[in-house]
Amino acid sequence: MEILKKITTVKDLKIMATKTFGNLIKAVVDVDRELVAVDAELHSDLEALFLENGSQQKSLWGVNFYPDLQGDDFVEFDSMINMRPSQQNLSRGIDDESTRKKILEVINKWVKK
Repeated sequence: MEILKKITTVKDLKIMATKTFGNLIKAVVDVDRELVAVDAELHSDLEALFLENGSQQKSLWGVNFYPDLQGDDFVEFDSMINMRPSQQNLSRGIDDESTRKKILEVINKWVKK
């Protein structure tokens, strides 16, 4: 479990995935600090890591990476930590298009194909 401090590659994520779920990596994105945390069994563990390191919960969104897939299929917007009625997000997905766009921008900053 780590907050990325350097750019990672899809190849690195594939190796990481083999040690956990096989085909996916759980990740949490801090949209305000523009950081990504990866490699845990639960999104909530990554959320806790961010909170311990100064992030605000409202800025944290859970996603899954599928390193064997490309394009829109590489990132899945699905996590229990995304259910936030106080932020008008009523599903495990991410309902707001601008939030999804920001998440993808942060991911593209840290993960290179």
